[in-house]
Amino acid sequence: MTIAEMTGRDRFLAAANLKPVDTTPVWFMRQAGRCLPEYRELRKKHSFIELAHTPELAVEATLMPVDRFGVDGAVLFADIMLPLEGMGVDFEIKPGVGPVIAHPVRTMADVEALRVVGPEEGTPYVLEALTMLRSQLGDRAAVLGFAGAPWTLACYLVDGKPTKEYPRAKAMMYGAPEIWAALMDKITRVTELYVQGQVRAGADVVQLFDSWLGLVDEQSYRQHVLPYTARIFDALRGQAPSIHFSTGTNHLLGAIRDANPNMVSVDWRIRLEDAWAIIGEDKGIQGNLDPAMLFAPWPVVENQAQEILEQAGGRNGHIFNLGHGINPETDPDQLARLVQFVHGFPHQS
Repeated sequence: MTIAEMTGRDRFLAAANLKPVDTTPVWFMRQAGRCLPEYRELRKKHSFIELAHTPELAVEATLMPVDRFGVDGAVLFADIMLPLEGMGVDFEIKPGVGPVIAHPVRTMADVEALRVVGPEEGTPYVLEALTMLRSQLGDRAAVLGFAGAPWTLACYLVDGKPTKEYPRAKAMMYGAPEIWAALMDKITRVTELYVQGQVRAGADVVQLFDSWLGLVDEQSYRQHVLPYTARIFDALRGQAPSIHFSTGTNHLLGAIRDANPNMVSVDWRIRLEDAWAIIGEDKGIQGNLDPAMLFAPWPVVENQAQEILEQAGGRNGHIFNLGHGINPETDPDQLARLVQFVHGFPHQS
Protein backbone atom coordinates (compact mmCIF):
# COMPACT_ATOMS: atom_id res chain seq x y z
CA MET A 1 0.00 0.00 0.00
CA THR A 2 1.36 3.40 -1.02
CA ILE A 3 1.02 6.12 1.62
CA ALA A 4 0.65 9.76 0.59
CA GLU A 5 3.56 12.01 1.47
CA MET A 6 3.46 13.09 5.10
CA THR A 7 4.80 16.00 7.07
CA GLY A 8 7.49 15.22 9.62
CA ARG A 9 5.01 15.68 12.47
CA ASP A 10 2.38 13.42 10.91
CA ARG A 11 5.00 10.79 10.10
CA PHE A 12 6.36 10.74 13.65
CA LEU A 13 2.91 10.61 15.25
CA ALA A 14 1.76 7.86 12.92
CA ALA A 15 4.75 5.70 13.81
CA ALA A 16 4.34 6.44 17.53
CA ASN A 17 0.74 5.26 17.25
CA LEU A 18 1.74 2.16 15.24
CA LYS A 19 0.04 3.38 12.09
CA PRO A 20 1.31 3.27 8.48
CA VAL A 21 3.85 5.90 7.37
CA ASP A 22 5.14 7.11 4.02
CA THR A 23 8.74 6.55 5.15
CA THR A 24 10.52 5.82 8.41
CA PRO A 25 10.67 8.80 10.78
CA VAL A 26 14.04 9.63 12.30
CA TRP A 27 15.48 11.79 15.07
CA PHE A 28 18.56 11.55 17.31
CA MET A 29 18.96 11.62 21.07
CA ARG A 30 20.95 14.70 22.16
CA GLN A 31 20.44 16.28 18.74
CA ALA A 32 19.70 19.72 20.22
CA GLY A 33 23.24 20.96 20.20
CA ARG A 34 26.13 18.63 21.02
CA CYS A 35 27.84 18.40 17.61
CA LEU A 36 26.57 21.57 15.94
CA PRO A 37 28.94 24.54 15.51
CA GLU A 38 26.01 26.96 15.75
CA TYR A 39 25.10 25.48 19.15
CA ARG A 40 28.66 25.85 20.37
CA GLU A 41 28.54 29.52 19.39
CA LEU A 42 25.37 29.87 21.45
CA ARG A 43 27.06 28.20 24.42
CA LYS A 44 29.90 30.71 24.29
CA LYS A 45 27.35 33.33 25.32
CA HIS A 46 25.10 31.32 27.63
CA SER A 47 25.47 28.51 30.18
CA PHE A 48 23.52 25.27 29.78
CA ILE A 49 21.13 26.19 32.58
CA GLU A 50 20.64 29.68 31.14
CA LEU A 51 19.64 28.15 27.82
CA ALA A 52 17.24 25.74 29.51
CA HIS A 53 15.70 28.48 31.67
CA THR A 54 15.18 30.95 28.81
CA PRO A 55 12.34 29.84 26.51
CA GLU A 56 13.54 31.83 23.47
CA LEU A 57 17.04 30.33 23.74
CA ALA A 58 15.73 26.81 24.41
CA VAL A 59 13.59 27.02 21.28
CA GLU A 60 16.51 28.35 19.25
CA ALA A 61 18.66 25.38 20.30
CA THR A 62 15.79 22.94 19.72
CA LEU A 63 15.22 24.09 16.14
CA MET A 64 18.89 23.85 15.11
CA PRO A 65 18.90 20.10 14.30
CA VAL A 66 15.50 20.35 12.58
CA ASP A 67 16.89 23.05 10.30
CA ARG A 68 20.24 21.31 9.79
CA PHE A 69 19.25 17.64 9.52
CA GLY A 70 15.56 17.57 8.58
CA VAL A 71 14.65 15.22 11.44
CA ASP A 72 11.01 14.38 12.13
CA GLY A 73 11.14 15.05 15.86
CA ALA A 74 12.22 18.19 17.73
CA VAL A 75 13.17 17.30 21.30
CA LEU A 76 12.97 20.28 23.63
CA PHE A 77 16.29 21.64 24.88
CA ALA A 78 16.03 20.93 28.60
CA ASP A 79 17.43 18.57 31.23
CA ILE A 80 15.91 15.70 33.19
CA MET A 81 16.95 17.38 36.45
CA LEU A 82 14.79 20.49 35.99
CA PRO A 83 11.66 19.24 37.83
CA LEU A 84 13.79 18.72 40.94
CA GLU A 85 14.16 22.50 41.27
CA GLY A 86 10.51 22.83 42.20
CA MET A 87 10.90 19.98 44.69
CA GLY A 88 13.41 22.08 46.59
CA VAL A 89 16.53 20.22 45.45
CA ASP A 90 19.68 22.33 45.15
CA PHE A 91 21.83 21.00 42.30
CA GLU A 92 24.43 22.14 39.82
CA ILE A 93 25.18 20.68 36.38
CA LYS A 94 28.96 20.70 36.30
CA PRO A 95 30.64 20.57 32.86
CA GLY A 96 32.31 17.22 32.30
CA VAL A 97 30.73 15.79 35.45
CA GLY A 98 26.96 16.09 35.29
CA PRO A 99 24.39 16.85 37.98
CA VAL A 100 25.76 17.32 41.50
CA ILE A 101 23.30 17.47 44.41
CA ALA A 102 24.27 19.79 47.26
CA HIS A 103 22.35 17.78 49.88
CA PRO A 104 21.68 14.16 48.80
CA VAL A 105 18.47 12.46 49.91
CA ARG A 106 19.37 9.74 52.42
CA THR A 107 16.70 9.68 55.16
CA MET A 108 12.92 9.67 55.48
CA ALA A 109 13.14 13.25 56.75
CA ASP A 110 14.98 14.17 53.52
CA VAL A 111 12.18 12.59 51.49
CA GLU A 112 9.46 14.30 53.49
CA ALA A 113 11.13 17.67 52.86
CA LEU A 114 10.73 17.27 49.09
CA ARG A 115 7.86 19.29 47.65
CA VAL A 116 5.27 18.00 45.19
CA VAL A 117 4.50 20.80 42.75
CA GLY A 118 3.15 20.99 39.23
CA PRO A 119 5.16 22.37 36.30
CA GLU A 120 3.21 25.63 36.29
CA GLU A 121 4.95 26.41 39.58
CA GLY A 122 8.12 24.34 39.32
CA THR A 123 9.17 24.69 35.67
CA PRO A 124 7.01 27.33 33.97
CA TYR A 125 9.83 28.12 31.53
CA VAL A 126 9.62 24.56 30.13
CA LEU A 127 5.91 24.97 29.43
CA GLU A 128 6.48 28.36 27.83
CA ALA A 129 9.23 26.95 25.61
CA LEU A 130 7.03 24.06 24.48
CA THR A 131 4.17 26.40 23.56
CA MET A 132 6.56 28.65 21.67
CA LEU A 133 8.15 25.66 19.92
CA ARG A 134 4.81 24.19 18.88
CA SER A 135 3.85 27.53 17.35
CA GLN A 136 7.12 28.06 15.47
CA LEU A 137 7.57 24.48 14.28
CA GLY A 138 4.23 23.96 12.58
CA ASP A 139 4.05 20.49 11.05
CA ARG A 140 7.74 20.27 10.12
CA ALA A 141 8.39 17.91 13.02
CA ALA A 142 6.71 16.49 16.10
CA VAL A 143 7.46 18.21 19.41
CA LEU A 144 9.05 15.78 21.85
CA GLY A 145 8.72 16.46 25.52
CA PHE A 146 10.65 14.35 27.98
CA ALA A 147 11.31 13.58 31.61
CA GLY A 148 13.70 11.57 33.71
CA ALA A 149 12.33 8.26 34.99
CA PRO A 150 12.00 7.84 38.78
CA TRP A 151 14.84 5.30 39.02
CA THR A 152 17.36 7.51 37.23
CA LEU A 153 16.37 10.64 39.15
CA ALA A 154 16.56 8.69 42.41
CA CYS A 155 20.09 7.58 41.52
CA TYR A 156 21.20 11.21 41.30
CA LEU A 157 19.24 12.28 44.36
CA VAL A 158 20.60 9.56 46.64
CA ASP A 159 24.19 9.26 45.42
CA GLY A 160 24.48 13.00 44.93
CA LYS A 161 26.53 12.85 41.73
CA PRO A 162 27.11 10.61 38.71
CA THR A 163 28.82 7.28 39.51
CA LYS A 164 29.31 4.01 37.66
CA GLU A 165 27.12 1.86 39.91
CA TYR A 166 25.04 4.22 42.12
CA PRO A 167 25.72 2.09 45.20
CA ARG A 168 23.91 4.34 47.69
CA ALA A 169 20.72 4.33 45.65
CA LYS A 170 20.81 0.57 45.26
CA ALA A 171 21.58 0.16 48.98
CA MET A 172 18.50 2.23 49.84
CA MET A 173 16.37 0.18 47.46
CA TYR A 174 17.59 -3.09 48.98
CA GLY A 175 18.05 -2.12 52.61
CA ALA A 176 15.55 0.68 53.32
CA PRO A 177 12.58 -0.15 51.08
CA GLU A 178 10.19 2.11 53.01
CA ILE A 179 12.37 5.17 52.38
CA TRP A 180 12.89 4.07 48.79
CA ALA A 181 9.16 3.68 48.18
CA ALA A 182 8.44 7.11 49.67
CA LEU A 183 11.12 8.71 47.48
CA MET A 184 9.98 6.97 44.30
CA ASP A 185 6.38 7.92 45.01
CA LYS A 186 7.24 11.61 45.35
CA ILE A 187 9.37 11.65 42.20
CA THR A 188 6.58 9.86 40.35
CA ARG A 189 3.89 12.29 41.51
CA VAL A 190 5.95 15.25 40.32
CA THR A 191 6.80 13.53 37.02
CA GLU A 192 3.16 12.66 36.32
CA LEU A 193 2.24 16.33 36.67
CA TYR A 194 5.29 17.37 34.65
CA VAL A 195 4.60 15.21 31.59
CA GLN A 196 0.89 16.01 31.59
CA GLY A 197 1.77 19.70 31.70
CA GLN A 198 4.14 19.24 28.77
CA VAL A 199 1.37 17.72 26.68
CA ARG A 200 -1.00 20.58 27.52
CA ALA A 201 1.74 23.04 26.52
CA GLY A 202 2.28 21.47 23.09
CA ALA A 203 4.30 18.24 23.31
CA ASP A 204 3.10 15.67 20.75
CA VAL A 205 5.05 12.75 22.23
CA VAL A 206 6.81 12.26 25.57
CA GLN A 207 9.97 10.19 26.10
CA LEU A 208 10.88 8.92 29.56
CA PHE A 209 14.64 8.65 30.02
CA ASP A 210 15.78 5.83 32.34
CA SER A 211 19.46 6.20 31.59
CA TRP A 212 20.78 4.07 34.48
CA LEU A 213 18.20 1.28 34.34
CA GLY A 214 20.74 -1.26 33.09
CA LEU A 215 22.17 -1.43 36.62
CA VAL A 216 19.04 -3.18 37.93
CA ASP A 217 18.19 -6.90 37.82
CA GLU A 218 14.73 -7.94 36.65
CA GLN A 219 13.37 -8.95 40.06
CA SER A 220 14.41 -5.64 41.64
CA TYR A 221 13.06 -3.74 38.65
CA ARG A 222 9.67 -5.40 38.88
CA GLN A 223 9.43 -4.87 42.64
CA HIS A 224 11.03 -1.47 43.20
CA VAL A 225 10.96 0.42 39.89
CA LEU A 226 8.36 -0.77 37.39
CA PRO A 227 5.26 0.24 39.42
CA TYR A 228 6.38 3.88 39.42
CA THR A 229 7.39 3.94 35.75
CA ALA A 230 4.06 2.37 34.82
CA ARG A 231 2.19 5.14 36.68
CA ILE A 232 3.81 7.77 34.45
CA PHE A 233 2.86 5.95 31.26
CA ASP A 234 -0.67 5.53 32.64
CA ALA A 235 -0.79 9.30 33.26
CA LEU A 236 -0.01 9.87 29.57
CA ARG A 237 -2.40 7.32 28.17
CA GLY A 238 -4.97 8.90 25.92
CA GLN A 239 -3.09 12.21 25.98
CA ALA A 240 0.11 11.54 24.00
CA PRO A 241 2.17 8.56 22.81
CA SER A 242 5.01 7.59 25.13
CA ILE A 243 8.51 6.24 24.53
CA HIS A 244 10.61 4.40 27.12
CA PHE A 245 14.34 5.00 26.72
CA SER A 246 17.07 2.97 28.39
CA THR A 247 20.33 1.35 27.37
CA GLY A 248 22.01 -1.92 28.34
CA THR A 249 18.62 -3.34 29.31
CA ASN A 250 18.08 -6.33 27.05
CA HIS A 251 17.58 -8.43 30.21
CA LEU A 252 14.67 -6.16 31.17
CA LEU A 253 12.80 -5.82 27.87
CA GLY A 254 9.94 -8.09 28.93
CA ALA A 255 9.52 -6.11 32.13
CA ILE A 256 9.78 -2.79 30.30
CA ARG A 257 6.96 -3.99 28.04
CA ASP A 258 4.88 -4.52 31.18
CA ALA A 259 5.41 -0.87 32.18
CA ASN A 260 3.22 -0.29 29.10
CA PRO A 261 4.76 2.53 27.03
CA ASN A 262 3.65 2.90 23.42
CA MET A 263 7.22 2.46 22.20
CA VAL A 264 10.43 0.96 23.57
CA SER A 265 13.81 2.42 22.61
CA VAL A 266 16.48 -0.28 22.22
CA ASP A 267 20.22 0.00 21.75
CA TRP A 268 22.57 -1.66 19.27
CA ARG A 269 23.12 -4.73 21.46
CA ILE A 270 19.98 -6.43 20.15
CA ARG A 271 18.51 -6.91 16.69
CA LEU A 272 15.14 -5.28 16.11
CA GLU A 273 13.39 -8.52 15.28
CA ASP A 274 14.69 -10.07 18.50
CA ALA A 275 13.47 -7.07 20.50
CA TRP A 276 10.03 -7.28 18.88
CA ALA A 277 9.87 -10.98 19.72
CA ILE A 278 10.20 -10.03 23.38
CA ILE A 279 8.04 -6.90 23.63
CA GLY A 280 5.38 -7.98 21.13
CA GLU A 281 4.06 -6.54 17.89
CA ASP A 282 1.63 -4.31 19.80
CA LYS A 283 4.55 -2.08 20.85
CA GLY A 284 6.62 0.17 18.64
CA ILE A 285 10.41 0.21 18.67
CA GLN A 286 12.82 3.12 18.45
CA GLY A 287 16.44 2.58 17.43
CA ASN A 288 19.01 1.36 17.15
CA LEU A 289 22.24 2.51 15.41
CA ASP A 290 25.39 2.55 17.52
CA PRO A 291 26.43 6.23 17.89
CA ALA A 292 30.06 5.19 17.40
CA MET A 293 29.13 3.92 13.94
CA LEU A 294 28.90 7.55 12.81
CA PHE A 295 32.69 7.86 13.05
CA ALA A 296 33.07 5.16 10.35
CA PRO A 297 33.19 5.95 6.61
CA TRP A 298 29.80 6.66 5.08
CA PRO A 299 29.48 3.31 3.22
CA VAL A 300 29.75 1.53 6.58
CA VAL A 301 27.08 3.78 8.13
CA GLU A 302 24.82 3.31 5.12
CA ASN A 303 25.18 -0.46 5.26
CA GLN A 304 24.31 -0.62 8.94
CA ALA A 305 21.37 1.77 8.56
CA GLN A 306 20.04 -0.37 5.73
CA GLU A 307 20.41 -3.47 7.90
CA ILE A 308 18.35 -1.83 10.66
CA LEU A 309 15.63 -0.73 8.24
CA GLU A 310 15.49 -4.21 6.74
CA GLN A 311 15.14 -5.69 10.23
CA ALA A 312 12.18 -3.38 10.82
CA GLY A 313 10.72 -4.86 7.67
CA GLY A 314 8.21 -2.10 7.07
CA ARG A 315 6.40 -2.81 10.35
CA ASN A 316 4.18 -0.10 11.69
CA GLY A 317 5.76 1.50 14.73
CA HIS A 318 9.45 1.95 13.93
CA ILE A 319 11.27 5.23 14.59
CA PHE A 320 14.90 5.30 13.49
CA ASN A 321 17.29 6.63 16.12
CA LEU A 322 20.63 5.95 17.72
CA GLY A 323 20.89 3.52 20.61
CA HIS A 324 22.16 6.41 22.75
CA GLY A 325 22.97 10.11 22.37
CA ILE A 326 25.06 11.77 19.67
CA ASN A 327 28.75 11.97 20.47
CA PRO A 328 29.79 15.66 20.51
CA GLU A 329 32.58 14.96 18.00
CA THR A 330 30.22 13.54 15.37
CA ASP A 331 30.36 15.15 11.92
CA PRO A 332 27.01 16.96 11.39
CA ASP A 333 27.18 16.18 7.67
CA GLN A 334 27.18 12.48 8.50
CA LEU A 335 23.93 12.92 10.44
CA ALA A 336 22.28 14.94 7.66
CA ARG A 337 23.25 12.25 5.16
CA LEU A 338 21.83 9.56 7.43
CA VAL A 339 18.46 11.35 7.66
CA GLN A 340 18.34 11.59 3.87
CA PHE A 341 19.13 7.89 3.55
CA VAL A 342 16.45 6.81 6.05
CA HIS A 343 13.84 9.01 4.39
CA GLY A 344 14.80 7.71 0.97
CA PHE A 345 14.75 4.04 1.89
CA PRO A 346 11.81 2.19 0.27
CA HIS A 347 9.09 1.67 2.87
CA GLN A 348 6.39 -0.95 2.55
CA SER A 349 3.62 -1.05 5.13
